[in-house]
Amino acid sequence: MIAKNDQAERLPGHDLRADKMPGHWLLARLGKRVLRPGGIAMTRGLLADISVGRDDDVVEFAPGLGVTARLILQRTPHSYTGVERDSAAAAWTAQQLPVQPNVSVSIGPAEATGLADGVATVVVGEAMLSMNPSEHKQQIMQEAYRVLHQGGRYGIHELAIVPDDVSAHVKGDIEAALSSAIHVGARPLTPGEWRSLLESVGFHVECIRLAPMNLLRPARLVADEGLLGALRFLRNVAMDRDARRRVLKMRRTFHKHRAHLNAISIVARK
Repeated sequence: MIAKNDQAERLPGHDLRADKMPGHWLLARLGKRVLRPGGIAMTRGLLADISVGRDDDVVEFAPGLGVTARLILQRTPHSYTGVERDSAAAAWTAQQLPVQPNVSVSIGPAEATGLADGVATVVVGEAMLSMNPSEHKQQIMQEAYRVLHQGGRYGIHELAIVPDDVSAHVKGDIEAALSSAIHVGARPLTPGEWRSLLESVGFHVECIRLAPMNLLRPARLVADEGLLGALRFLRNVAMDRDARRRVLKMRRTFHKHRAHLNAISIVARK
């Protein structure tokens, strides 16, 4: 069994068995804090590409454990608002952030945030669109478009299947393998499909970057978590048989499909 502690008890899915919970929350319970497909490097690159600065009002969809939120706040924007569907994740994120009048985390779905039209200059969303069907992806993008003022920027960091002309058979195999491994329906798109979907709701795509999907490779673990964090995560994996079985299945799946599975970041403008 995964060792219990106060922090683990506050994480989403803490009451689920290791063989049942969604893969990203299992990794979090084991001590992994960076859960984005391209790692902390791609997140930093996305924030640089989107040029978050002091005058920006930033909205983040699904902030998860608050890692990106803290990076955004290092850039001292005018305001930050996180919108998180999961109440436990929202509470966790809020506890990681400074208590300031211009920083808030609300509970709600990304496709219906309740925010006013044009309230944001920047919207960021990572590792959440890939887990939704195309219609739901589009609804979330439409909400991003609505809450952005004219000229505002939208940045996403997701999974991508490459190349653009990959066969439907290969794409189906990857979707099925990912869904089985992480226990969440996974529907990543090709770079061209991500572009087309963004353009379909009115965005103009300005920048696309790809990187290997090395989430569970040792070098990426150290880069994302630091040496001590990586060792802590590996120790927790080693101590729990059920969790270890799940993590190894995820790692095998990522490795098997490495030729066609990438991380992708895109910056688009309204």
